[in-house]
Amino acid sequence: MLEFEELYTSQGFKTICGVDEAGRGPLAGPVFAAAVILPQGLEIEGVTDSKKLSEKKREMLFDVIKEKALAWSIASASVEEIEELNILQADMLAMKRAVEGLQIPADFAMIDGNKCPKLDIPCVSIVKGDARSESIAAASILAKVSRDRLMLSLAEKYPLYSFEKHKGYGTEAHRRAILEYGPCEIHRMSFLKKILAGGKNG
Repeated sequence: MLEFEELYTSQGFKTICGVDEAGRGPLAGPVFAAAVILPQGLEIEGVTDSKKLSEKKREMLFDVIKEKALAWSIASASVEEIEELNILQADMLAMKRAVEGLQIPADFAMIDGNKCPKLDIPCVSIVKGDARSESIAAASILAKVSRDRLMLSLAEKYPLYSFEKHKGYGTEAHRRAILEYGPCEIHRMSFLKKILAGGKNG
C-alpha cells in the first residue's frame, strides 16, 4: 500500500497527500472529500478501501488515522453546489477544499479515480487508489465516516426517509419514500428525474 508514496517520495516530494471522496452516487446529501498526509513509511493496520470495511471498523480507524497523520482535512460540497455545478465538478471542488484545508501544505497530491481537481501543486490520479495507496485509503475512511455521521444527524431532521439506514443512496425503500412523501430539501433533484417521472407514469 506504500508503493505510490515511495515512488513520489523518491522523486523529491516530502508532504504527499492522499485524497478521496464519499457520496458521489447518493440521491441526497452533500459529497464529502478528505486529504491525508501520513508520516513517511507508516502503514496503519486495517486501513484499506473504506467500502471493504465494516462501519464499526471504519469508526475505529477514523480516530487512529487522525491521531497518526501528519495532517488531515475533511471538506464537502453542498447539495446546492451539486445541483449548480453537476456532481463531477462538485466532487472536484470538495477535493480541492480538502487539500487546501490541510494544516501542513502538501507538495504533491494522489487522487483516487481518473481525474484530478485543479490544484496549485502537482497531482496524479490513481484508479482504485483507495485499494492501492495507504494515504488514499486513509482519506477514503475519513470522508466516508464524516459523511455517514452527517446523514445520521439528518435522519433525525427528516425521519420519513430513513437516511440512517441507506445514507441517501438509492435503495428501493428510499425510492419508495421519495414517491410517497416527495423530495425534501437535501435531495439532489437532478438525480431524481427518472424516479419522479416513473412514479407519475406508474
